[in-house]
Amino acid sequence: KANLLLLPIAGIAKPGDFDHYTRVRCYKRIAHYYPPESFMINLLPLAMRMAGPREAILHAIIARNYGCTHFIVGHDHASPEHKFYLPDEASRMANIYKEEIGIEIIPFEEMVYVPEEEEYRPRSEVPDGIEALSITGSEIRRRIRKGKSIPEWATFPEVIEELQKSYPPPRKQGFTIFMTGLSGAGKSTIAKVLYAKFMEMGERPVTLLDGDIVRKHLSSELGFSKEHRDINIRRIGFVAREITKNRGIAICAPIAPYAATRAEVRKMIEEYGGFIEVHVATPLEVCEKRDRKGLYAKARAGLIKGFTGIDDPYEPPVSPEVRIDTTNLTPEEAAQEILLFLEKEGYI
Repeated sequence: KANLLLLPIAGIAKPGDFDHYTRVRCYKRIAHYYPPESFMINLLPLAMRMAGPREAILHAIIARNYGCTHFIVGHDHASPEHKFYLPDEASRMANIYKEEIGIEIIPFEEMVYVPEEEEYRPRSEVPDGIEALSITGSEIRRRIRKGKSIPEWATFPEVIEELQKSYPPPRKQGFTIFMTGLSGAGKSTIAKVLYAKFMEMGERPVTLLDGDIVRKHLSSELGFSKEHRDINIRRIGFVAREITKNRGIAICAPIAPYAATRAEVRKMIEEYGGFIEVHVATPLEVCEKRDRKGLYAKARAGLIKGFTGIDDPYEPPVSPEVRIDTTNLTPEEAAQEILLFLEKEGYI
């Protein structure tokens, strides 16, 4: 009688993957599909390396050390997102070393759903001209995070339920509005209008992380060197991530002049919810005319060094979710542009 040992990886997964708590809950929910006393779940504290054939061999060695006699190598086993290895490369390589490892390798071919027969088959067993459906894990993740439906044939309903519990649709997600632009572009004023609008809606807790507020309460010891500016933006990103993770709204309005640092913040937040980058693209000459604090005049006179837009560069976003020029827009009109985007994407 064969028994099955499930070794779900509970360590660091690839970027964008579901967290291991969710993955383990999914394993537990589908346990009733197996015959009683026929399997055991054992969490493996191993980081995913996405090394394809080499990782398949590592997994086979680990399984052998747990006492397994056979090891299933999946289709595209531990392969990176973009097809770097051939689909059967992992099973082929594991087979070469199976005697040295001391374990039998069982290749698992890609399974597809055949609507005409209402059944699953290995892709190689589907005749030409017959429709065969498949869906990748990446596509399932994308659909879950976007709140789109998952086909019934793609996975067990219990799995979909758990994934939707951990990753609700945009309407129930937290999100961050990250405004970037020159000093005087209108970021803070727009942020205050948005804050009031979201408070009126009353659907989620809202936090405003304006550049000046953060500098006073979170980064008071920092200067304005590139290193310190990056630290300040990462701190804003960390706070916004925690707000987003707990399904609130974070409104950030720093200058954030450097593209690489903004990309870091996007990456850390998108793991937990929406990230909406808003480039307040008001031209420098308009910002200088507003100059309520007199900062541009001091920078032009050489009294302030490293001022963004004068003697320190501003790297405009290439493809922000929203781009606004406030030269001829009121703060209310600018905020409305952002709200329209959020509505279109299903966040509100």
